[in-house]
Amino acid sequence: MTDPTDTASQHPLARLLRYARPHQRAIRAATLYSFLNKLFDLAPPILIGAAVDIVVSRQDSFIAKLGWTQVDTQLWILAGLTMAAWGAESVFEYAYALKWRRLAQTVQHELRVDVYRHMQELELGYFEDRSTGGLMSVLNDDINQLERFLDDGANQLIQLLTTVSLVGGLFFVVVPSVAWMTLLPMPLVIWGSVSIQRRLVPRYREVREQVGLLNAQLVNNLGGVATIKSFTAEAHEVERITALSRAYEAANSRAIKLSSGFVPVIRMIIVLGFVAILVFGGQMVLAGQLNVGVYSVLVFMTQRLLWPLTKLGQLLDQYQRAMASTTRALDVLDTRAKIRSGDVRLAIESVRGELSFENVDFHYDRHSEGDGAESTEHVQILQGLSVRIPAGDTVAFVGATGAGKSTLIKLILRFYDVEAGRVCLDGIDVRELELASLRRAIGLVSQDVFLFHGSVRENIAYGSFDASLDAVMTAAKAAEAHAFIMALPDGYDTIVGERGQKLSGGQRQRVSIARALLLDPPVLILDEATSSVDNETEAAIQRSLERITKGRTTIVIAHRLSTIRRADQTFVLERGRVVEQGQHDELVAQAGIYASLWRVQTGS
Repeated sequence: MTDPTDTASQHPLARLLRYARPHQRAIRAATLYSFLNKLFDLAPPILIGAAVDIVVSRQDSFIAKLGWTQVDTQLWILAGLTMAAWGAESVFEYAYALKWRRLAQTVQHELRVDVYRHMQELELGYFEDRSTGGLMSVLNDDINQLERFLDDGANQLIQLLTTVSLVGGLFFVVVPSVAWMTLLPMPLVIWGSVSIQRRLVPRYREVREQVGLLNAQLVNNLGGVATIKSFTAEAHEVERITALSRAYEAANSRAIKLSSGFVPVIRMIIVLGFVAILVFGGQMVLAGQLNVGVYSVLVFMTQRLLWPLTKLGQLLDQYQRAMASTTRALDVLDTRAKIRSGDVRLAIESVRGELSFENVDFHYDRHSEGDGAESTEHVQILQGLSVRIPAGDTVAFVGATGAGKSTLIKLILRFYDVEAGRVCLDGIDVRELELASLRRAIGLVSQDVFLFHGSVRENIAYGSFDASLDAVMTAAKAAEAHAFIMALPDGYDTIVGERGQKLSGGQRQRVSIARALLLDPPVLILDEATSSVDNETEAAIQRSLERITKGRTTIVIAHRLSTIRRADQTFVLERGRVVEQGQHDELVAQAGIYASLWRVQTGS
């Protein structure tokens, strides 16, 4: 992928054509069909002119000069040509419609999948800096906007260019003396189109940004509907959505106001060319300088040439919307991933599970806006952290909020990379390891359990998609989840709802543990795994953890110190540094931070 700054100056259409390069044959074929359809669509005015010529000139008509002097024969020839032209026009109309629509659907599908696939390859920080609704707007609204343009707008644009080229050329061949009058409005139309197009670009960019903000708030509100109801904040949220919707409406109105004024102005410019050919062409016929049949063709062709230009405003409107959307989608594709996979592939069965942090530094960038300017603050999280975790040991990290506990997990999984020092698995810097095999070696049970809308079985087997039911049940029993699962209405086939909302917090947590166990990872990370469960559930989870941590390296992030009393080693973090370490009894005896936390939690 390229850096967005390398492509920002390129025209969106050039970027789109470069992306659609594998479909060049289909694009050329669709363009050819559009051209041929318009070519035969322009035949009827010529045939009407030929009919007038036959009726007026009879044996001196143009067709008679080709060898058919009988008027009836000329009319039948003309009828045959008319049938052929209409038939060809219909065939190519079907051909271009089929080709453009298939191309639109194919490009829409491929672009959506490519953008989504690339999003999956981007680091966690990319998603933390952006709203879910904004990304959804790119994946849905923007790509659908492009599909609508390819489905119809591209064909109309090609046919408009074809009409101008063919009819303009015909005029200069047949009546060069008045052709310039017909084409006189063209420079004004082109200048007006380009001028309006330039002014529309920022307006449609604003439209896409506003719809992204609106979608972001809608997604946020739908996800937090329980909180909204519990605080009776429905009216407040309606006002907030109303304000964002009005901003979107206003942005659209500014774009529409400009694009809508195009057609009336262009219409009045175009009529000048039509009047010119009507008057001056008619005078040439009266003076015997122009055949009446040719004059008929010119009158019809003038209308065919100039009238489609009134659609130019609508086409430009559709085109600019599509290009604004294309820019947003391709900007995602052109975003360079900061976390790149290494080359060393781990064999899971050979991973011992030894972990080490060697003089690790790390900070977050906190973005804020004030006085209309955006500022970035560096928040130091870890400073010179050095910790060694032997293979097969259970170690715990404790400390106040913001001490850096969760950051350790993100660095092990390479959601972020260290700024100084290194994190190693079995003595190998994790930056050298293939991302997929690194993360396959680590099972994560987070305090914020995410379950997908689907069955209990599907959620436990997530990541081990080909696991048998027996394997799923074995993992569930190890996590002490089997009993409550069997009590559900459909057992393992029970649908858990979006984010697992049909299950309790403790049930979701045990499903999450079963999911991690099914992978059978050599390293298991428990991030506040019992922080939001009742005492009975905590006891059940503790019993399962005592069994499943045997034979594997386990890292426990905990606020409840009772859950880590049996850890082989506990590290106390403060401001990104290890300030205490040892086993539970040793740390209590030191009368330091850990001992203070223990006294608070035990009520001493």
